[in-house]
Amino acid sequence: MKTINFLSLICFCLFTSNVFTQNSTNQFEKLLEKQDSLMLDAYYKKDTKLYNKALKDLLNEYDKLSKNDQKFYLEDIGGSYYNFACLYSLINDKPMALKYLQMSIDNGYIDYTNIQEDTDLDNIRNEAEFTKIITQLKSVGDYLYILKNASEYNNEDNRSLPKFTYQSKDDSNLVALRKAFNLDSIAGNGTDVLQVLNLLHWIHDLIPHDGSKGSPIIKNAVSMITECKKENRTLNCRGLATVLNECYLAMGFASRLVTGLPKDSLKIDMDCHVINAVFIKSLNKWVWIDPTFDAFVMDENGNLLSIEEVRERIINNQPLILNPDANWNRSTAQTKEHYLYEYMAKNLYMIECPASSEYNMETRINNKTYDYIKLVPLDYFEQVNKTENHEKNTNTTFIKYNTNNAKLFWQAP
Repeated sequence: MKTINFLSLICFCLFTSNVFTQNSTNQFEKLLEKQDSLMLDAYYKKDTKLYNKALKDLLNEYDKLSKNDQKFYLEDIGGSYYNFACLYSLINDKPMALKYLQMSIDNGYIDYTNIQEDTDLDNIRNEAEFTKIITQLKSVGDYLYILKNASEYNNEDNRSLPKFTYQSKDDSNLVALRKAFNLDSIAGNGTDVLQVLNLLHWIHDLIPHDGSKGSPIIKNAVSMITECKKENRTLNCRGLATVLNECYLAMGFASRLVTGLPKDSLKIDMDCHVINAVFIKSLNKWVWIDPTFDAFVMDENGNLLSIEEVRERIINNQPLILNPDANWNRSTAQTKEHYLYEYMAKNLYMIECPASSEYNMETRINNKTYDYIKLVPLDYFEQVNKTENHEKNTNTTFIKYNTNNAKLFWQAP
């Protein structure tokens, strides 16, 4: 059966892709929750007729959604088909199990690891059709396999890029942020490493995460913290990383908002994950900081690792240690196996950062140009110099520059 946890919630953390029909999605979410419950009940009862009715009712409403909204919920539909395949396999109806397994993949369920490990599918695992299906899926759903084939960069790539810049802590907005939330007291008087970790823990505990929710219209730390407190609301991973990024800048740390992206050759995986990279002067390196999971990563000797180092160690099968208190919303502990080798292995294929790290950097402002730089491995199927999108209603422009040069991308501030 499909693994159900918070990571199955699509995290729309890309700045330019979170426009949906709010009323229709709210109504559909309620129906989805209801039908999921009915299908789960049918699964446990091994009642295919009951499951089929619940699924058909869901699909009837899904077909009425706009194309954008359908794409938003595609993973849920794929998961529903997948669980039906599991049900048919459990009752040993092999043809129907294989039919719905293929339909689940056609509709966005590409979790290769779960399909390989799910005991619900043991009755069809030795079928030739199953082998055919899983073999075809490997190149799009086996995230470790995909990442290990994406190790090559070209540090001689000299395409023109904007410079990475980091706003000074003396900026008036950052000074106000530092005072408003007494960041000096939160960071403490310890080493720069301890200060960075103290701020990480504070933001993680302060604002709950919900990957299915977008960020507020005004995307700066003061506004988002205030709104979350006032309305008892959550933020997605991009919102949390944005708040923490500005707190680091306010304390004088060079920090980046880092979006980890999947390869997604089928153009169906809308999930990504956003964390922070913070430059620690005493270590002379960037370090991995994830406010969603209160997470950082170390080598076998307890040394903090950068995003670049974690990616390399996953590819090269080198030891990694996840801090033992890594968690989601103080309720679900994280394991290294799931967090690093499944979820982040998928989302470390490409890395994207805003060129300018500053206060309020992602609030849409009329007539503004937003520059992003993306580190792309050499095996990616779209090797373009840059892409440019323009929003007519706000006259804003989004430019994404691509590079294969990891050395340039991860240069020290």
